[in-house]
Amino acid sequence: MERLQKVIAQAGIASRRKAEALILEGKVRVNGKEVRTLGTKVSESDRIEVEGIPVEREEKVYLLFYKPRGVISSVHDDKGRKVVTDYIGMFEERIYPVGRLDYDTSGLLLLTNDGAFANLMMHPRYEIPKTYIARIKGIPTREALDKLRKGIKLEDGMTKPAKVKVVKRDRKGQHAIIELTIHEGRNRQVRRMCEAIGHPVEKLRREQFAFLHLRGLNAGDVRPLTPHEVKQLRALAESGSM
Repeated sequence: MERLQKVIAQAGIASRRKAEALILEGKVRVNGKEVRTLGTKVSESDRIEVEGIPVEREEKVYLLFYKPRGVISSVHDDKGRKVVTDYIGMFEERIYPVGRLDYDTSGLLLLTNDGAFANLMMHPRYEIPKTYIARIKGIPTREALDKLRKGIKLEDGMTKPAKVKVVKRDRKGQHAIIELTIHEGRNRQVRRMCEAIGHPVEKLRREQFAFLHLRGLNAGDVRPLTPHEVKQLRALAESGSM
């Protein structure tokens, strides 16, 4: 279910604000009945008309993208830098990233035009696990890793407990590679967590999002999610909701 004004806006008929005005003016019908209440929710099976013209909804698109480093998690950039939509080819639908990865972070990023799905994937209430591989400066002690496992205090509050393990240690003791799984999506969270234990991130890649992974893909590759994968993601989010 999505808000009526949002569906109208996504169909390209009017902006969200203009869609709200059309509803208030009685120019919108759902299943033949006039609707004047903002916030009315509609399903994909509902018939919507604006000023007597049927609304044709966009086909839902769900993509998995292996974002390279040096790419903006956006659909445009006023500085002329590469953005994620430069890699996905031509779509009539208006596709946007689900959440974001930092400019200097690579890895798995979802793209869609389904706002309800995007909210399910991003909202911390649904606790979607995200796994990162990080090369950090120095070798962390067990005590340092335990801080990440228990939750660590950042400037915007305590993090939830994370899963973390050391994958590889540099023989000279200068670097380590760790695998870190979190259920939140704060700005630069993994980098800030590692900095908080005294081991700044030198390189970072999101390896998994829920059960989705990057195996078989190269940086810059994109593939559609299968209907079964989309269904599984929805079920996972809904099972984790409070």
